[in-house]
Amino acid sequence: MSILINRSNYIEQLEKLKDEHIIKVVTGLRRSGKSTLFEIFAGQIIYSGVSAKRVQQYNFEKPIFPEEYTWRDVYKDILAKTDKENMNYIFLDEPQQIPEFERLIDALFVERFVDLYVTGSNAYFLSGDLATLLSGRYITIHILPFSFAEFSESQKESRLSKYELFNNYLYETSLPQGVLLRNQGADIQNKYIQDVYNTIVERDIRQRYNIQNIRSFDNLTKFLMNAIGSTVSPSNISKAMKQDRQDIHHNTVEKYIEYLVNSFVFYQVNRFDIRGKQQLATQEKYYLVDIGFRNLKLGKFQYQDLGHILENIVYLELNRRGYSIWVGKIREYEVDFIVKNAQNRFEYYQVTWSMSDPKTAEREIRPLKAIDNNYPKYIISTDIISSEIEGIEHINIVDWLLKKE
Repeated sequence: MSILINRSNYIEQLEKLKDEHIIKVVTGLRRSGKSTLFEIFAGQIIYSGVSAKRVQQYNFEKPIFPEEYTWRDVYKDILAKTDKENMNYIFLDEPQQIPEFERLIDALFVERFVDLYVTGSNAYFLSGDLATLLSGRYITIHILPFSFAEFSESQKESRLSKYELFNNYLYETSLPQGVLLRNQGADIQNKYIQDVYNTIVERDIRQRYNIQNIRSFDNLTKFLMNAIGSTVSPSNISKAMKQDRQDIHHNTVEKYIEYLVNSFVFYQVNRFDIRGKQQLATQEKYYLVDIGFRNLKLGKFQYQDLGHILENIVYLELNRRGYSIWVGKIREYEVDFIVKNAQNRFEYYQVTWSMSDPKTAEREIRPLKAIDNNYPKYIISTDIISSEIEGIEHINIVDWLLKKE
């Protein structure tokens, strides 16, 4: 029996927007939980007393309508089931399967008795005609795979300590269905991750962009996975791959990276000059949406790179919490993350596996001490004991991940 995890962070955002005359667009990687989120929220609406007839859910990856249907036919079918005297809640999952789907969304949106919810699996979903048509009429909620708190909730019957659970989280997939399959054995779980990855790469990237050189694309993807947490650029990636006898032009590297970012496989983080107070145009970092993909493509020997995996986990959690995120530069030093919240307040984060070695501790503290302001500064590590070091808060990562904002 599968466990349904209430993705409270995203549900709360949907609740705030319920009945507001704006399209709620949920974006995120395939199989990151968008459809399940809609099922949970639609169920809550019905549980609150709304008639089930006023809640319509459509997953367009399933053959719901005849192939010859146009967007107008779909619109008429949906509209025929609505209650014109009360609010109707319409959930459209992956509607880009319908030709001219943007016109379907626009037509439903203008109805005063429709509260509209839509999902999309890549950044191009909100580009082109749809962005033009719906400009100023939608708000996005970006969903990520399970947080550690959600992972822990899914494993609450295991009776493992929070540190033992984190050890599993560090090494495994955080894709919701992949997590729920872990009790079926590593072979089943790995096959699921493989199938998801193949679907994303094949359907969302290779077919869409007509990539012919599959080997170069695959090698570039593995290079980025291996380089999480390191600053890179298309030109130095191209040079590194050529040294390894993989000839790929830096313009091609740039395009491939764009495809991976737009499909939410990787997240790009730009550098920010703290003293100059400006974003820098080169040497970005890239973080992977799910460590399970890295294990799949690089092998589990990559577990030795735990510091960068830890940094990847912290990045994804900061993203979930709604921060704007940069990599910091101050003089010759680097700060792992500068973040800004909705109130335009900054925070600074360093991430390291352990502070037990004095040289490591000095290396992590030095960049934060160089920042001449009073915004909060944190060092996150696996060390069990949290403390304060020269005004810098040192926090255990497990406690930080489980802390409610």
